[in-house]
Amino acid sequence: MTMDRVVKILAGSMILVSVALAVWVSKWWLIWTAFVGVNLIQSAFTSWCPASGILAKFGIQGTCSIKK
Repeated sequence: MTMDRVVKILAGSMILVSVALAVWVSKWWLIWTAFVGVNLIQSAFTSWCPASGILAKFGIQGTCSIKK
């Protein structure tokens, strides 16, 4: 699996989990959703994605169109 796919799966999963927590636990979990969204927008403009650097340390191989 490529780094691009893992980053997309991670971002999508984080959004779904935070929305579920907002529905069942507290609306404050929507801050997490906003953080993920802002991070995605930031990475589109700067070509830097913190998640790709972290995933590389965990041994995820491959290239990412978003540079570390």
